[in-house]
Amino acid sequence: MRAAGSGLKVLAARFLKNDRSGEVPVLEQISGIQVLSCEKSFGFSWTMTPQEKQEAGEYYTGLLRRAFDLGADLDVLVLDEICGAVSLGFIDEKVLLDALSRKPKGLEVVMTGRNPSEALLELADYVTEMKALKHPYEKGIEARAGIEY
Repeated sequence: MRAAGSGLKVLAARFLKNDRSGEVPVLEQISGIQVLSCEKSFGFSWTMTPQEKQEAGEYYTGLLRRAFDLGADLDVLVLDEICGAVSLGFIDEKVLLDALSRKPKGLEVVMTGRNPSEALLELADYVTEMKALKHPYEKGIEARAGIEY
């Protein structure tokens, strides 16, 4: 998987957010990291119609399949916000679990997002939970360019 003289080959597939978030320009500058962008924006789940939710689900499921199709030659596959996409019902958890069960042996998969299921927690080798104890938003300060995005 690793080419002679080079670092890790990483693919970051992004779910639930588009390329306007701040990490994309940084990731694109790092050699060996490819970003599989979420090219469509569907808005917040609680404002979506049932038809929009279905369209988003089809799109995100296709994105997941593309990420695993590209995974054969990778060292690391990052599925950014995949747990949220599953918990919101956009991706059937069985599809994700099946893809994980068929991944190449040497491929490390990193999944981020809120509310991972018990099945995903059981399957994981590492689990980290980050939670805000204090945030400027609580004081009415909106997200700021260069800080939160």
